[in-house]
Amino acid sequence: MSMSICLRCLKRALILPELSSSRAAFSTSASLHANPTKKKAVVPKTLAKAGRTLRLAKNKRVVTARPPAAGERKALRKKVVLSNTNALEVPGLAELSTEIVRDGAQLKALEGKVVGFGAETAEALRCLEGFKPGQGWHLFRRPAALLRKDGVEMGEAIQRAREEKTVERRVVFGDKGSGKSVLLLQSMAMPYLQGWVVIHFPEARDITNAQTPYEPVQTADGKTAYVQPRYIASILSNIAAANRALLNDLRITQQHNLPIPLQSNISLTRLVELGANDAQLAWPIWQAFLSEITAPSQPEKQGGLRPPVFVGMDGVDHIMRMSAYLDTDMKPIHAHDLAIAQSFTAMLSGKTHLANGGMIMAATSGSTRPSVPTLDHFLARAYALGHAEPLKAMRDALLEQTKVTVYDGDLAPLEQLNTSAMHPEVAAQVLELKYGIHHLQENDASLEKLQGFLQRFKVRLPKAAVWDAYLPKDENVVAVMESGVRVTKVAGLSKDEARSVMEYYARSGMLRGSPVTEGLVGEKWTLAGGGIIGELEKGTVAIPSRQLCATKGRPRLASAPAGILDFPFDSAQIRDNITALFMASIMTVVLCLV
Repeated sequence: MSMSICLRCLKRALILPELSSSRAAFSTSASLHANPTKKKAVVPKTLAKAGRTLRLAKNKRVVTARPPAAGERKALRKKVVLSNTNALEVPGLAELSTEIVRDGAQLKALEGKVVGFGAETAEALRCLEGFKPGQGWHLFRRPAALLRKDGVEMGEAIQRAREEKTVERRVVFGDKGSGKSVLLLQSMAMPYLQGWVVIHFPEARDITNAQTPYEPVQTADGKTAYVQPRYIASILSNIAAANRALLNDLRITQQHNLPIPLQSNISLTRLVELGANDAQLAWPIWQAFLSEITAPSQPEKQGGLRPPVFVGMDGVDHIMRMSAYLDTDMKPIHAHDLAIAQSFTAMLSGKTHLANGGMIMAATSGSTRPSVPTLDHFLARAYALGHAEPLKAMRDALLEQTKVTVYDGDLAPLEQLNTSAMHPEVAAQVLELKYGIHHLQENDASLEKLQGFLQRFKVRLPKAAVWDAYLPKDENVVAVMESGVRVTKVAGLSKDEARSVMEYYARSGMLRGSPVTEGLVGEKWTLAGGGIIGELEKGTVAIPSRQLCATKGRPRLASAPAGILDFPFDSAQIRDNITALFMASIMTVVLCLV
């Protein structure tokens, strides 16, 4: 009988596998006593070859210059250059003087023309920080600005305040680059030339951005206010530098509770300098100075005469909201609780009376504008009512005139209304009124129909003049804006004013390449958003010019204003290229759709 398995396989099955000593059952001692594994041998590094090797220092910056001192970079950022020796002197340029400011007819004759500032006036405005770094003063031979209709109105208001000893309170707003700060600058120059005390807060953002030390104080009514000693000291320093000649002739006439003793006949210049030199004395000195210049004149005392006062602030919307400062409970402090902002808002709202007359003027900011819904509402409402109220009065006058006969109504005032400067919704109502009256007169309508149309026509307020009930209302701002403050909107230039400015650029040598023609004026006026003066300046004299310069055999891109390095491309060529590119893009879209 044969076996189903071979002998060789049977032998393998009977032999038991050898048990390794390293795998003893129920024991780990053999594994622990096993020889450790050998580590990989380390190959010794070969010695470097004898000789010099090239070592390159990468990303190592060697600083040889001294670090900037405290405040040096801020001073460089705020540096203002008021003269360009490469620019030409403009012949026949009118200069803002005391005689022109006091004579309303001469000031009116300069409307729409560029007017320069005198050397003394420019230095005073520089001390008050009225010139801004980004306004393009460095492009021209001397500081000058366009005298617009708003500037003439401000001059007339200043004269009225001086003669009648009243107080004019104004808030100026408008688009970015429309000329609000320049209007404030001209409004400061006019009272300075007439011997007023001029005070200016150059940037309200510096009051509320929590960049200066502050401390709480108790006011007379028991409330808590917050004082910023260093900021107040800097404002007092500007006041002393700009009004030194005037304040030297004025003496203190009141008794003040100050931390230091004062002489009885000390001048206001010396008083202000004490606060400017010592920040701890700045706040009580500011209170004493404000009390002196707002007090009635005392001619019987030496140095007792008190001139009118002009107080201006740029970027006022920053103090119409919560500030970045915190109180002891880590809650934001409202800007009206800051002592220096509280002083300005008290004058703007009329709580602080100026006995000798004056003007309080504030301008909003377009470049650093924060969100202030309450202030925006009141500005839009005042601007809309400024056009709606005259339209309502004109409608009532037309209704009275049509009671005699249909055709004897005088429509000339209605035809002369400039709808381009009005609020869009009010301008639409003016056009509606014009069309309705002309339509009835052309159809020989009866007297009853025309009177009925005028009675049914109601002047409607724009939507911006109605408060949104879902937004929180700031009562501090409401109290200021409802106190009778007049609001002025600075709009774009007219084409005549734009032409005057561009001719000044050309005579200064800063606008080259082509004469100032109607076509060029219309083109630049349109590209500037309807005559925004800031955009017009950028589009004419402040455009970076591209010019290839040979530097060590390699081309380099240089940038300079268009008056210094001529722009190599013609404006007509640029316009033709843009038009061709636009038409090509339209044709591409049409072909894709087909």
